[in-house]
Amino acid sequence: MVEYSTIHKKVHDLKLLFPSSFTLFTFLWIVVFASVFLWQRNAVGGYFVLMDGSPIRTLPLLRPVDFNLIDFGGVGDGVTINTKAFEKAVFEISKLGDKGGGQLNVPSGFWLTAPFNLTSHITLFLAQDAVILGIQDEKYWPLMPPLPSYGYGREHLGPRYSSLIHGQNLKDVVITGHNGTINGQGQMWWTKYLHKLLNHTRGPLVQLMWSSDIVISNITLLDSPFWTLHPYDCKNVTIKNVTILAPTYKAPNTDGIDPDSSEDMLIEDCYISVGDDAIAIKSGWDQYGIAYGKPSRNIVIRNLVVRSNVSAGISIGSEMSGGVSNITIENILVWNSRRAIRIKTAPGRGGYVSQITYKNLTFNNVRVGIVIKTDYNQHPDNRYDPNALPILKDISFTNVRGKGVKVAVRIQGSEEIPIRNVTFHDMLVGITKKKKHIFQCAFVEGRVIGTIFPAPCGNFDQYNEQGKLVKHSTFHNVTDIDYEI
Repeated sequence: MVEYSTIHKKVHDLKLLFPSSFTLFTFLWIVVFASVFLWQRNAVGGYFVLMDGSPIRTLPLLRPVDFNLIDFGGVGDGVTINTKAFEKAVFEISKLGDKGGGQLNVPSGFWLTAPFNLTSHITLFLAQDAVILGIQDEKYWPLMPPLPSYGYGREHLGPRYSSLIHGQNLKDVVITGHNGTINGQGQMWWTKYLHKLLNHTRGPLVQLMWSSDIVISNITLLDSPFWTLHPYDCKNVTIKNVTILAPTYKAPNTDGIDPDSSEDMLIEDCYISVGDDAIAIKSGWDQYGIAYGKPSRNIVIRNLVVRSNVSAGISIGSEMSGGVSNITIENILVWNSRRAIRIKTAPGRGGYVSQITYKNLTFNNVRVGIVIKTDYNQHPDNRYDPNALPILKDISFTNVRGKGVKVAVRIQGSEEIPIRNVTFHDMLVGITKKKKHIFQCAFVEGRVIGTIFPAPCGNFDQYNEQGKLVKHSTFHNVTDIDYEI
């Protein structure tokens, strides 16, 4: 305990330093101002940088004006078509860009609509029991030109269907709320696709193209016709606290989030259970992606729980022809899935996958934990260049845990596409059956550090925790891939 005399002396010293309360107040005000100034100096490119160096985006400013969809004739009975109401509201907000934009409040109810476009400086805010419903009749869904980096509609030649909520060349877009829902009612689309009754590529649920400064948070995205959330050639995107759901079977291509030729993105604190990849990072398809030349880069994905019975939890590719680099994927739980982590590519893709960091991965009841595949031979047409070979290098996995896994690792390089500088550090994955070929390798080289279970294949140099080389790799180019397990 500090003695009273000591406290009295400190108070006396403060009075000598600040003879009046006004002087003390001025001093404290200067300290606060200087602290804020130094804090703001840590803001880089619209991000606040924490002590560990990870970027955290600033929250968007509140809009000066807000509107209610009902004021534009909206009726939330699940039957009335509200497309005109959405369009009128967005048009009014488009007039307010120089004043900070506006917020469109969607109250509780079921708001049936055809696709509509957003504008810049808009906040689309969904109340807790608000549900935007996509109309189940393709004649209401307009057609759009194919994505330039894909050559044509992903499933059919020619134009493609629009997304339900769409935007192009926008800035400062927020889609948020009190966990309201955007429901694509994709069942009609899945059935027609599986029975080959569609003439055009299905549209995503939410697609923003050539846009920047996007925040999507605190909503549920449900039953997309196709890919669910598709940022295409976008910059500065935050996706946070989003739930994405679709049936895990017979809901084809319902990827959760597909960053595509996009950069400076944060995806965190999401739950995704869908009928294809929970997340698939893309950058264009074969010669069209090479010509478009826009990589996906500078992406952080963290704190996710994901599930995919059909495909993988977190994927890169297979459409990665513009390149994918500087990706951090950490604190991920993949459960009840066919694969946990997958990188997929093929001759003809070109491009590169490099500087990919995986940390703190947990697999629970997953058939194959980590897959790198270089013969994913789906192509837009026969005009691709088979000599356009992708480069795969500088990929690391740290702190991998799992149980109920059938094959821990399957890395399948080839003589054409070797995989370079792959690192495993601290891995313990429980295997469902004691069999050989549970750490499979072909045409890969790299190193393992510390404890690795199951035992790695001979393609890797082995180091102890102190970084001392224990054993050189015995081979790099032997094929040990077994798809029977």
